[in-house]
Amino acid sequence: MKEIDNNEWANPPPAGLVSFAVACFGFFATLTGKVEASASVLLGIWLLGGFIIQIIVALLDLKSGNIAGGNTFLFFSGFFMFVGGTGMITKFFFAMKGIPIDTRIDGWAWIVLTVVLILWTPSFFKGPLTLAIIIIITNLALPFITLIDLKILPHDFAFIPGYILLIAGIIAIYLSTALVINGTYGRTILPITREVKENRRIDDIRTEDRRTDNSEIEDDDFLEYVNFE
Repeated sequence: MKEIDNNEWANPPPAGLVSFAVACFGFFATLTGKVEASASVLLGIWLLGGFIIQIIVALLDLKSGNIAGGNTFLFFSGFFMFVGGTGMITKFFFAMKGIPIDTRIDGWAWIVLTVVLILWTPSFFKGPLTLAIIIIITNLALPFITLIDLKILPHDFAFIPGYILLIAGIIAIYLSTALVINGTYGRTILPITREVKENRRIDDIRTEDRRTDNSEIEDDDFLEYVNFE
């Protein structure tokens, strides 16, 4: 089993991916009508839990120099998780009191988040292709959510982003699992499709190790391999 030096921090994104998957499954259930509208207050609490996880992941990623993953987890934690969670709870209690809210303001905010994530997508092509696929799939869902919140699209279309996010959540579960298991054992057990150039670099490392003493990939090299940089 691979051991990490006590002075090093382990790779944090798997936990962030789990919280992302929880949010995706929760949104799927609410957007497709699998649960009643009253469940939104509980989903809000789950999202607040995701906020705690993702802000920690973001800070550790930024500390390690991962500009794309760190900043994405940072604004995911603040807007998708914290604002999304508190917003759901607030809307629930306002609805209980019969207080009207113009929720279209959420749509205007979603415009920024949607555009930014789409524009940042190329920065994820350097890392695992699986992660890039998650981002691309999420990009497909966000315009629908934005237009629905703006009241441009009727809520009848909500099932479309719901199923899209379900797919993103399933892939996120796999990627988080692969990163944890591969990182623990210091070798690829669950495959993660990577950039061709990066694949060649890792293959060169493994070939060189076999030529010397048949050892596994060095710890520092493997940590870089499973990171999102």
